[in-house]
Amino acid sequence: MNTFKRSMLSAAAISVLLSACGGDGNVESELDKAKTMTHPWMDTKLTPEQRASLLVPALTLAQKEQQLVTSGATIVPEIPSCLGARHVNGIPELEIPSLRITNGPVGIGQNDCVPTSVDPTNLQAVLGNPLSAKATALPSAIAMAASFDPGVATEFGNVVGTEADHLALQVFEAPGMNLARLPVLGRNFEYFGEDPYLSGTMAVAETLAVQSNGVIAMAKHFVANEQETNRTGGLVENIDDQVLHELYLLPFEMAVKDGKVAAVMCSYNSVNGYQSCQNPDTLTGVLRNQWGFTGYVQSDNAAAKSTVNTMKAGMDMEIFLISQWTPANLNAALAAGTLTETDINNALLPRYTQMFRMGIFDRPLVQTAIDFTAGGTHAQSIGAKSAVLLQNNGALPFASTAHNIVVMGKKTQVYAQQAVAGGAKVGVAFGFGGGSSDVVPTYTVTPVQGVQNVLASLGNTTASVHLILVDDANSTATIDGVPSTYSDALSAAAGADQVIIMAGTISEEGADRASFATTAGTTLSAVGDNLDWYTNTSTSATTAAAAGNSNTVAMIQGVMGLTSTTARSMTAKTALVLKDTAGVTMDSSLVGSAGPAIVEAWFPGQEDGNIVANVLYGITNPNGKLPVTFPVAGKAFMGQVTPYQFPGVLEGGKPTVSYDEKLNIGYRWYNTNSITPAFPFGFGLSYTTFDLNSTFTPASSSDSKYYVKTTVKNSGSVDGSEVVQVYLGVPSSDALTQPPKRLVGYQKVAVAHGSSATTTIAIDPAATNHPLGIWNKTSQQFVIPSGTYTVYVGNSSGNLTTLGTFTR
Repeated sequence: MNTFKRSMLSAAAISVLLSACGGDGNVESELDKAKTMTHPWMDTKLTPEQRASLLVPALTLAQKEQQLVTSGATIVPEIPSCLGARHVNGIPELEIPSLRITNGPVGIGQNDCVPTSVDPTNLQAVLGNPLSAKATALPSAIAMAASFDPGVATEFGNVVGTEADHLALQVFEAPGMNLARLPVLGRNFEYFGEDPYLSGTMAVAETLAVQSNGVIAMAKHFVANEQETNRTGGLVENIDDQVLHELYLLPFEMAVKDGKVAAVMCSYNSVNGYQSCQNPDTLTGVLRNQWGFTGYVQSDNAAAKSTVNTMKAGMDMEIFLISQWTPANLNAALAAGTLTETDINNALLPRYTQMFRMGIFDRPLVQTAIDFTAGGTHAQSIGAKSAVLLQNNGALPFASTAHNIVVMGKKTQVYAQQAVAGGAKVGVAFGFGGGSSDVVPTYTVTPVQGVQNVLASLGNTTASVHLILVDDANSTATIDGVPSTYSDALSAAAGADQVIIMAGTISEEGADRASFATTAGTTLSAVGDNLDWYTNTSTSATTAAAAGNSNTVAMIQGVMGLTSTTARSMTAKTALVLKDTAGVTMDSSLVGSAGPAIVEAWFPGQEDGNIVANVLYGITNPNGKLPVTFPVAGKAFMGQVTPYQFPGVLEGGKPTVSYDEKLNIGYRWYNTNSITPAFPFGFGLSYTTFDLNSTFTPASSSDSKYYVKTTVKNSGSVDGSEVVQVYLGVPSSDALTQPPKRLVGYQKVAVAHGSSATTTIAIDPAATNHPLGIWNKTSQQFVIPSGTYTVYVGNSSGNLTTLGTFTR
């Protein structure tokens, strides 16, 4: 077992370090001048490190203890209209402002401002309340990842950063960057998919944008928080050290090194013998010593499980339900000598440093009006760049001249009825479901309204758009609210000019898409990795009786088996729109030439209807790619997992999970096992066609990078964008066999029809994603193994050309 000890640099030592690095020769004199001020830490000519080092010694012990934790359900001192439980009360006499936190990751979610009429003794009502301050409900984080465009993450981060600033919020608890190890993970929609490199690049771009607005970004959940089942019930995880570094730690490493993320949230689960918020190996050994992290570590809600071990390991702040860092506990530890005041100083210093870095001490805590029109425009833009066209048998884009259009879905599910976000339920408005991702917008756009809006914008104001909702048994239906039979619904679809079927997979924080024989959450009854499974509960261990079968697949099969009574066949006039938390297992009957056109729209947020309709009618030429694999039913990873892999087995009274698939998650598992999915990672079609022509340039004595140069030709009839993807086969001269390939580079390229564009993707062995590297458990570092590397290029993990090889 390794142990680590943090140390706090004095202001003088920081000055020396800055001077040694080429800093201003007058740094020490500026520091001396500042010391003569009443509050020297308010001198903006000093570095953030210097200001923090001056501030911490000025606090009394009681003030330090108060600053280590959030202040409970209280009025925000600077904003008397806000009752919140996500802030640390400031200390006006020392010019320390209140620090206000908002949840994420899909917009300004549960935040620090509900009406003062809310009962402050009901902490949960204060923390998560649909009366929270309003913000823009953006498309989900996995939608952002589907853009395969860090520029979209930048746009997302700028919306969040701007709106946080308007609401006087200074900390955004995101990006979330856990991996989609399990397609049924309840929070997959909050994360960036199954690949660590894609996750890392999106997280870096979002972080840089959020923090450019003076808002602290918080990478979460550190680390390996890949299931909700038993997440807060003492979940123990066993993960090979090499697997941990090459997959689950990698996005965080990129966020720290490339994104300079200011904060990290430690999670509930235990990893390899340590609970995450008291794990010295990860919080100090990896995060600070290996990566050079200079920010602070905050606990998840009630994730701190000890007083001394958390602080010694490297946690810096406890939030909500304060149970460990109470004054009584801290003072007892100080009296016993198990903690020192220096330990407390070390916990405060990095947070104050980041607050000074973001200008939080230097601007007033004042709320101003959000531009919700601009927010909606950005939401629609992000959604447009995130939609993935999975299949098109001639139906799309729909003609704008249609007269009779059917929007079809299930009565028990939201997809055809409402705008969709995490945790959405029929008849329930935004803000009442989705866990941490609840966002309360000023408006939403329904699917029917979106179709009407887009048709009107294209000059068709006379079309009839009918909403058909079918019961779970496929026996009754309503057509525009009028009770009807299922046969009536099918007849209406057969006679429509266009049929839009909406389905998907809803989930949220606190529950994976699975049901269990008991509430212990260890005896699995059913896995909800298909379009039929659903539940209206949000508990972490859903009983089998609570899970429902919507018979959505049978409904789609029924529609596709109809004889169309219009000029176009059912295949040529039907689109299936999916709104998913992540990848979903596809019934083989839906995939192929007899199936519908399929568009994956993820959770589109408040602009749902407009985003989807713009894709269906060709205003948006879809250019997203899958950040997760869509398997064929009967050939999916979830169908072959053992109880040790999910949901876990009881060992010593603790639910215990083993990551026995090791390096083979997502597309790596399908490649390793030679299983062809329905739609592979990185896949996505367009309304135009592209041809790729690539060349490979190996590294040389003067340049250590490898280059893949690709000319993308748009051979179709409309403008569009393609994503060039580069994968690398790494030799397995390590303890664990490497998967056949890993994503090491990608670039979205916009090309006008009939034209070509060229892009070059560099593979840099020194990059923070370690494209050539494997983790050596003995030396505790990434190394580049000897052997032959294979370079692949293409437009998905399932459509690659071997471009060349090189040896190291």
